[in-house]
This record gives sequence, structure tokens and C-alpha cells, in this order.
Amino acid sequence: MDYDFKTKLAAEREKVEDLFEYEGCKVGRGTYGHVYKAKRKDGKDEKEYALKQIEGTGISMSACREIALLRELKHPNVIALQKVFLSHSDRKVWLLFDYAEHDLWHIIKFHRASKANKKPMQLPRSMVKSLLYQILDGIHYLHANWVLHRDLKPANILVMGEGPERGRVKIADMGFARLFNSPLKHYTKAIDIWAIGCIFAELLTSEPIFHCRQEDIKTSNPFHHDQLDRIFSVMGFPADKDWEDIRKMPEYPTLQKDFRRTTYANSSLIKYMEKHKVKPDSKVFLLLQKLLTMDPTKRITSEQALQDAYFQEDPLPTSDVFAGCQIPYPKREFLAEDEPEEKGDKNQQQQQTQQHQQQTAPQQPQQQPPQAPVQQGPPQQNSTQTNGTAGTGGGPTGVGLQHGQDQVPPNKKPRLGTSGATSGTGVLQSDYQYNLNFNAFLKGKLKRRQKKTWSKYWHSI
Repeated sequence: MDYDFKTKLAAEREKVEDLFEYEGCKVGRGTYGHVYKAKRKDGKDEKEYALKQIEGTGISMSACREIALLRELKHPNVIALQKVFLSHSDRKVWLLFDYAEHDLWHIIKFHRASKANKKPMQLPRSMVKSLLYQILDGIHYLHANWVLHRDLKPANILVMGEGPERGRVKIADMGFARLFNSPLKHYTKAIDIWAIGCIFAELLTSEPIFHCRQEDIKTSNPFHHDQLDRIFSVMGFPADKDWEDIRKMPEYPTLQKDFRRTTYANSSLIKYMEKHKVKPDSKVFLLLQKLLTMDPTKRITSEQALQDAYFQEDPLPTSDVFAGCQIPYPKREFLAEDEPEEKGDKNQQQQQTQQHQQQTAPQQPQQQPPQAPVQQGPPQQNSTQTNGTAGTGGGPTGVGLQHGQDQVPPNKKPRLGTSGATSGTGVLQSDYQYNLNFNAFLKGKLKRRQKKTWSKYWHSI
């Protein structure tokens, strides 16, 4: 490249530090990098933005994947990438998003803390319904456009604060998302539905449903023993008639050796939710049961879930999850440059974990939070502030997207575009809780690779 042209190009390139004021406004810190609350220096608009600075130098595969997908995706309930800045001098990558003041991690933590302080403040059921409807709407758009998210958890579900998009859900953090062209060997869309079921249960109870300790990543065990134990303790051991394909799993004999069916004879989702005052004949429980069906081939799809009777009874879901009421949740606090986001939460987290163990896991006194998804004969797989746009209509009308949710024609290429519809956690948890690839464990095909950036480890086939 001509040197003069290269110099001219570098001089004309927009620099994030020239356009935005963000110094001292860090609101998030994780393995992926830093997130800053930013405003334009030129005052062209009063809008608030989120600037995500990717950790390290250069650009990782995770960041490439996230940028490529977000440049194509456009839906009110999926975070919108506004711009990408490349700093050639220090080889930094910056992503610009709309700023979301809240996320489900902090919202659930707020309600869990109120319970711990003996001033319980339940999440309004109307708000839970609106949150779930918008999450499903966003995921339906992703699935219809051949995208699996694979990392759904409360921290990645943002909620917009005061402003034109008040109370709108944004699905964020597409670093683990992937396109698929034909039915995958070890993944189906059911993995995201399981994660949504875990989030739904946590919204209803303010507690992680499959709470267990994080497993040592160096273990040679083909599956996460404590995680499966926690799942069976809540759901019961899957009966052969309910999941016929489980016997076909190569690791099924190991599963039978490690777990006795009789140990979980008195466990069921009905009993677990009854402890939290959710009746088994209620529409809310019936939908939860469909989302957490053990056999992924029988699990409800996002399209079917949007049509569920739960969304057709009063109160109907709203585009503003706060339903016009005052927002009780505190705004994000600024962090010191070297301060991890979770630092201030650790003591409270430990207290909440101990309380949770006493209440829901007397047999496993050391368990910590994760939730796992279940997948079919082939399995499923698997943060802080990142951002997007969201929207929901008031009623439970169906969402008409480009492809059916379950059948993936083998030779079709993924299509991305705008959806035809606009219908619309307290404890730090390991990704197992929401995105555990249950079938991969049973198949003995799960490998763990350590990454230099973003995730300490990710589950991959």
C-alpha cells in the first residue's frame, strides 16, 4: 500500500477518543474486556451509549463472530451494534452499542437482596411475563434466521432504562452465537429454550433453579456430576418413556453407575415450584414445564411458546416491562479502572449462596449456581453490559419470521434480515447453569478448551 495513502487514511479514520467522552465511566468489566458509558463530545445528541473495549490486542474469533452477526441482525429485542472502531496505534477494538441501564442479573439480585433483608419484594408477575415474551420474541428471530445464541443467562439479557425504548429487552453478547446451515450433530435450537426455561424459573423464584458449584475444568469426567445431580434433584431422573433416546447415549451406562434412579424418586419440578407458591395447574407452571422438558425433541419451540395460553391471559405482556411504573432498580455504578465488576458483590454473593443452600439444597451443602440445558440424541451447548434494541407488542400474536423453527432444510443457506414482527440473577453463576450441553456429556464428546480472551473456558464439540 502506498505510504502517503496509508498516512492519509489513518488521519481520516474516526477515533473513539475524539468522538466520545467515556473516561472514568466504566460500568462493566469481564474476561472479554471493559464497558464504558459514553456520550458524544460534539453534543449532536444527548443519547447514552455503551462502548465495549475488547481485551488484549487484535481481534479474537469470538469478537469476529459477534461483529459479523450483529452487523446483519436487526430486531427490537436483539442488541444493535452501532459502529466498530479499530485503533491501529494500540491495536484495540471498540464496539458501540445503545446503552442499557439494567440487566436481569442485577434485577434478580435486587429482589434476592430484598428477600435476604427480610423485606421481600417479589418481581411483579406482569413484569415476568413481559420479560419472558420479549426474550422469546428475540430468540425466535435468531432461530428463524439460523442463529443459535448458546450463552443465554441473566447477565446477557439487558433492559433499557428511561428513554424512548424504556423497559425494552435486548438480548446481548453474541460471542458464542453461531450460524448453522443444516441440522447440527450436537446442537439444536432446544439448547436456547432450556436456558430460557432456567431464566424463567429464576425470575419466578429469585433463585437459580439448578444451583451447583463450578466444576474443575481439568476433570476427565465425561459429564459434570454435581450439575446433573442438581438437575435430577429438581426434575427427577428422566424416565425411559419420557426420553427414549437417552438409552442410545454412549455414556448412558456411566450415568446409570453414577446416579441411582431411586435417589430422585421424590423429586419433581411440580414439588420444587410448589415450594415457591407456583401451582402445578397454573398456566405459568405449564409453560415452564414445556421449556424445561428433558427430551429436547419434545421441548417447546420459541414460536410455540409465543402462542402459549400463558401470554393470552391477563395481564397481557407489554412492550415496556415496567408497565409505565417507576423503575425501582438502581442505575449502574461507575467502577475504578482496576476494579472488577463483581468485587462489590462477593460478600453478598457468599451470604446469598449460603442462604440458598439452606433453603434448596440441603443434600449438597457446597453447591453453587449453574443451570443446564438438555438436548436430543445430539446435544446442546452453551457477562456484563453489552447492548441492543428491543420491542414487544402488547398481545400474544404469533411472530411471522422467515423459517420454521424446528425443521432446518439441509441445503438452505442462512438468511439474515429484519423480522417481520415486533410482537413482542443475583449470584454470579458458571455458564453450566444455563448452557450446559447435557447430551454432549452423555455422548462423551465434550471437550474443554481454555481461551486466551473472553471466556476462561468454553464448551465445544
